[in-house]
Amino acid sequence: MNLESLFSQHFGAPDESTFTVRAPGRVNLIGEHVDYNDGFVLPMAISLQTVFMLRPRADRMVRLYAANFEETREFSLDNIQKQNTWLDYVQGVARELAGASVPLHGFEGVIISDVPTASGLSSSAALEVGAAIAFTHLEQQPMAPSDLAVICQRAENKFVGVNSGIMDQMAVAACRRDHVLLLDCRSLDMEHVPFRLADHVVVVTDSAAPRELAGSAYNERRAQCEEGLKVLQRALPHISSLRDVTPADLQAHGSTLSPIVLQRVRHVVSEIARTLEAVAALKAGDMATFGQKMNDSHESLRHDYEVTSHELDWLADYSRTQPGVLGSRMTGAGFGGCTVTLMERAHAEAFVQNLPIKYLEATGRQARCWICEAEDGAHIAS
Repeated sequence: MNLESLFSQHFGAPDESTFTVRAPGRVNLIGEHVDYNDGFVLPMAISLQTVFMLRPRADRMVRLYAANFEETREFSLDNIQKQNTWLDYVQGVARELAGASVPLHGFEGVIISDVPTASGLSSSAALEVGAAIAFTHLEQQPMAPSDLAVICQRAENKFVGVNSGIMDQMAVAACRRDHVLLLDCRSLDMEHVPFRLADHVVVVTDSAAPRELAGSAYNERRAQCEEGLKVLQRALPHISSLRDVTPADLQAHGSTLSPIVLQRVRHVVSEIARTLEAVAALKAGDMATFGQKMNDSHESLRHDYEVTSHELDWLADYSRTQPGVLGSRMTGAGFGGCTVTLMERAHAEAFVQNLPIKYLEATGRQARCWICEAEDGAHIAS
């Protein structure tokens, strides 16, 4: 059933006040587990998206039907209470906007999405940013993408209770078609780097592996980074985050860290440098070097940060043996979720047909692949 039919079924025929918001998922090409260390990340918006068809209401109620969950939920803007469902992402955004003195009005409508949940492609950020754009559109108070992203991150941190960095919301809000977003997670400065994939594509592969360990491991890795920073600050008092540690610094003072903390810090320091090197290669049109940096990133995440999994390693290793592949790595928090592969366009169709067959034989899991281009961030579509 298409969006308009779904809307008509649940809320009556659309009228001239009805509008549509599109919010993409995102994939991070390189720069993993560095956002909470003030590093650089390089996400792009992808063609998978969450779409809202909405109509303003005369009251202060927000009433939404989510097709993916086949349920309608609602809340009052005057009584925002956690429900422990998908609606909390919308409620959290409403609360943060109200806290920023944005007047809010109710709306109703339907949401459909082909961004898979729990796969590391930012389905929650798409829901948050889409909702934020809807609220501000109704007030005719559009906000800059960076301001929207900060509002949505606060909603996820403070209301939903997930301690996420800023990358997901910033990518969903600020990306541009045919560009990747170089984001400085310390200053929030952004650079839109051209990424016109005439002869290449990005293939995102969902491992279909559960991410049960991702939450606890994420907190553990953050704590290990904080411990490493504290120890290194004794010798390097000028550093305020691992972003400030150079490879030479680590060579000189790494022996002061425990072996496991040294591994974690080595990943962060090398990944920040690698991300900037990858961007330089991209600007020079050197896609082969960019792909190699992706491969190096995965190996660092596998051996130093230890956040990959059997399934993610299998996907990255298999992908690199296939015709036309320049680089492949896990993306996101790890332990499950997705890989991202840069490859020649001419080989992409065969790749996405063959990989799921081989992966099922090797793991018993059913992978899904998407051939992606760099898309625009969230926006009012009509």
